[in-house]
Amino acid sequence: MSQSQIMPGFKPALGYTLVYLSLVVLIPLSTLVFNSFQLSWEDYVAIITHKRIIASFQVSFGSALIAAAVASFFGLVIAWVLVRYSFTGQKLSDALIDLPFALPTAVAGIVLATIFQPGGFLGNLLLEGFGIQVAFKPLGIVVALIFISIPFVVRTIEPVLLEFDTSMEEAAASMGASRLQIFTKIIFPNIFPALLTGFALSFARGVGEYGSVIFIAGNLPYVSEIVPLLIVTKLEQYDMEGATAIALTMLVISFAMLLVINLLQHWVRKRSGQ
Repeated sequence: MSQSQIMPGFKPALGYTLVYLSLVVLIPLSTLVFNSFQLSWEDYVAIITHKRIIASFQVSFGSALIAAAVASFFGLVIAWVLVRYSFTGQKLSDALIDLPFALPTAVAGIVLATIFQPGGFLGNLLLEGFGIQVAFKPLGIVVALIFISIPFVVRTIEPVLLEFDTSMEEAAASMGASRLQIFTKIIFPNIFPALLTGFALSFARGVGEYGSVIFIAGNLPYVSEIVPLLIVTKLEQYDMEGATAIALTMLVISFAMLLVINLLQHWVRKRSGQ
């Protein structure tokens, strides 16, 4: 029996889904693509190969990748602690994980810039003690992206850990497996697809992040200038062609990277099923 016969209202639900996707995703993206046709290929290449724009792409995607990797590691640790251990203040800690979701990104950016600037509490400590400047450097962008992206990893891994059958761990332990072997051979392969999903969500959020980054980045050309800021700058200068070319390039690169990650997720799940 097909899915449409099992679930009532399948056709109206499918129609609503297609309308929603068209209005929110397909039509805006197709408009961006059609607007790019106003540019000749030579003009498009000239815009996106400008040294300043290439540098901003390197900053945006490089920072997003690093932040997503760091957030994936610490997000896994946080999810593990919240699920596997009981401690005082656990409920409060669990609630604080979602704070970046509720906090306006501009507020987060101002707070991070305040405490990590050279005169701030943490900024002065890192600069004086270790010679590390966070604010107004690419490192500041990474810190801001980690802050906003960790919840994606935690909330993606938590359900998998909660549903994980601990009897497999007990069986492995009874056969003499060490804790490290249990984690690497049994637990990690089961949570790895969820970890990849959290990584992809973190990366996607980091690439397009604007509010929490512009205050701590310093927005120095060739140093800490992100792509979304360049797009806004082009729009403020009424350079629609330049903004469109940059946005389209960002869209294509982001889609390609997310496609690779999703294919990797599918491959991992297929191997796990075998």
